[in-house]
Amino acid sequence: MPEFYTWAKPILWHLDPESAHRLSVLALKTFPYKWFGPGAPDRVLEQSLWGLNFNSPVGLAAGYDKDAEVIRPLFSLGFGFVEVGGITLRPQQGNPAPRLFRLTEDEAIINRMGLNSVGADTVVRRLQKQSVRALSGPLIINLGLNKDSQSPASEYAELAARLAPFADILTLNVSSPNTPGLRSLQETHKLKVIVEAVRAAISKLGVPNKPSLLIKIGPDLADKDLTELATFAVSERIDGLVVSNTTVSRPDSLLSRYRNQTGGLSGRPLFEASTRMLRIAYELTAGTIPLIGVGG
Repeated sequence: MPEFYTWAKPILWHLDPESAHRLSVLALKTFPYKWFGPGAPDRVLEQSLWGLNFNSPVGLAAGYDKDAEVIRPLFSLGFGFVEVGGITLRPQQGNPAPRLFRLTEDEAIINRMGLNSVGADTVVRRLQKQSVRALSGPLIINLGLNKDSQSPASEYAELAARLAPFADILTLNVSSPNTPGLRSLQETHKLKVIVEAVRAAISKLGVPNKPSLLIKIGPDLADKDLTELATFAVSERIDGLVVSNTTVSRPDSLLSRYRNQTGGLSGRPLFEASTRMLRIAYELTAGTIPLIGVGG
């Protein structure tokens, strides 16, 4: 893989970021998996969580394979798990371009994609074709929310009902900064309604292996709010937390000319804040629930 990237990087970086992203997905769809394969996994890295086996603790976060197009090729790259999405119930275009920016000097990106998605119906058809129950690691499906949603709890529940049969794990994305009002769903009284609706929808399916349920939280939570959310996660027996989403803050250290673009910042500038949140979340939950660390 490093050799391939060395060859491909000049081509990809000549394009605007979103076009480069689409080209990379096209390459994974087109070329044989063995071109990208990393070889046999190191058994030292294996672990088990939620009754699932992970060849590696390093996975691919939501945002790359937004529409579940290249699941199997991504596993061939050596990821221990892959998270697709965020998936919205209905198709939506997201925000107008340009909406993705490279902050090269800062080793970061800013995106305001706006949860662009082909919608649940198309994703279900793709999952049916890809034999996702025979993958080399767990498949996580990230559930998003349409901008015009009138009932978050019922829409998350419907999404879960459609996608649970294909997922080992479902993630509730209630922390993207690019969907108006979404981050307010991290308030525990709102989150409780959503979790109850999602669990009820999954229970009605009668699937033999119910997916674990995770919540992805944002790095801009105040310590008080993080404490409340961690207490909620433990008391409601949430299976795990994903820490964290992108940030709307802008460190003074940013050098790129794109540093003031609106959207969520991820990458190296988020490392310290997301790691701090990960540490606090571990302390607050006393190690009782698994945490997945992600820098955006």
